[in-house]
Amino acid sequence: MRNEKSISRRIWTRYYSDPEAQFALRKDNGLAIFREAVRRNSGGAAIHYFDATISYGELDELSGKFAAWLHSRGVGVGDRVALYLQNVPQFLICLLGAWKVGAVGVSINPMNRSRELSLLLADSGSKVLVLHPELFEETACEVLRSFPDVTTVTTSARDFQARNDERIFTEGGIDCCEGTLNLKSVLACSGHALHSVGVSPESSAMLVYTSGTTGVPKAAVVSHLNFAYGAEIWHRWISLPDGAPVLGMAPLFHITGLMAHLGLCWAAASPVILCMRFHPQVAADAATEWSARFVVGAITAFIAMLNHPDITREHLASLTNVYTGGAPVPATVVDDFERKFGQRIRNCYGLTESTSLAIGIPPTATAPIGALGSISIGVPVWDTDVCIVGDDGDPVPHEEVGEIRIRGPQIVSGYWQREQETGETFRGGWLCTGDVGYMDSNGWVFVVDRKKDVIIASGYKVWPKEVEDVIYGHPAIREVAVVGAQDPYRGETVKAVVSLKPGFSLEPEELIAYCKERMAAYKYPRIVEVISDLPKTVTGKILRRELR
Repeated sequence: MRNEKSISRRIWTRYYSDPEAQFALRKDNGLAIFREAVRRNSGGAAIHYFDATISYGELDELSGKFAAWLHSRGVGVGDRVALYLQNVPQFLICLLGAWKVGAVGVSINPMNRSRELSLLLADSGSKVLVLHPELFEETACEVLRSFPDVTTVTTSARDFQARNDERIFTEGGIDCCEGTLNLKSVLACSGHALHSVGVSPESSAMLVYTSGTTGVPKAAVVSHLNFAYGAEIWHRWISLPDGAPVLGMAPLFHITGLMAHLGLCWAAASPVILCMRFHPQVAADAATEWSARFVVGAITAFIAMLNHPDITREHLASLTNVYTGGAPVPATVVDDFERKFGQRIRNCYGLTESTSLAIGIPPTATAPIGALGSISIGVPVWDTDVCIVGDDGDPVPHEEVGEIRIRGPQIVSGYWQREQETGETFRGGWLCTGDVGYMDSNGWVFVVDRKKDVIIASGYKVWPKEVEDVIYGHPAIREVAVVGAQDPYRGETVKAVVSLKPGFSLEPEELIAYCKERMAAYKYPRIVEVISDLPKTVTGKILRRELR
């Protein structure tokens, strides 16, 4: 980056809970963080899963048995172990077991189907695949015929608990599948726990695939040092007390779940509360049952809670910090959530490539609202620089829009076996996010939109988020996504796809008129489509490509 001297000093540290405190990394790898949690809190809870609790000592023993089994199968340093799982205790057992033999975890979205699974197994070169029996029968059985060297282990989401909540477990479970090993048998027969190998900070901890909402997914190589920084940053950012429970609402295969649930909990020797998959009432009940102190999730998850008639203020009363990221946050949703539950949702920002948190609203600060009416995503976290650059790659002045770039110790080194994409995304130590935004004179960062999502209507740039923020002001709107639609005269025109709150009705013409009164003529949507639910990824991001 040219003219790097013009990058501002870290003016934003004044908003930290303790501006004078120095950030210090206590452990330099993920396994060391976990082992320290075991040392500090061996008998304390590591996992709450419905009616069951697994202690840190038990988790250490179970993961050691899985490690011993991996070792017996010839899995060792640098080999890949794929986890095709929901939010279940087995994810932690198998990830830690892989680390104990020096192997690399590969997280696979359980919503992926045959084509995606085949691509990811081939790309990662995984030696072992751990998955639910239902996923084996529905998806993996045929795929694995092309991967005869992959050892397959099945494990039921009903294991390690007895409640069998019918809101989650809607059908009878499958215990085992022909041609696979069963994890319960593996853990029962693997003998004594294996003494774990040494893990270096530079060694790979995870291959975490980007969401793949455009094109073929690629895996960010998360080192153990990246993981350690990501865990410690979350721990320090929210000042989570030791042993305080965390509601694990984000998927564990996703970087947010890995860092803000597992990494954070291990840094604080705290328990993570798992509910297999997201259900608004089940999550709220779990928060009450286990007195959760912290939660981070997609804004769509909080909207689902907000619109659920049976979730009350008492369900979330124990929470002290509520964060969201991954999608634009409408100010109206934040205000409505606070009015109903007494909890203020705070923004955070990060990518798979930044090992989760890079920018966030400090718990003790109030974020400003920008010129376009959106809430700031926060300020850069410890040891992290953010720069806004123009099309020429040079930094732009405060308040001027450009691409957001990030530099810090949590930034990964690149993508797995993707030299060209690595060179395009990581330049001179900076992560090129592809997000467009600006920084104000106090260091607060605002996201305007994704570069690729800009709509060019009659030669004018229209940022979808600006239109969405206006539409969210309408009392009938539950969710909205704005996309570009082909237009023979304007090139592109603005299209809004909305879903409505329960009990409301709305004609497209009404919403068009509402927007026309509130924004420039080239910005308001000419097309409005009302549907029951917007399509989303498992992490809650709206799939715009399906709406265009």
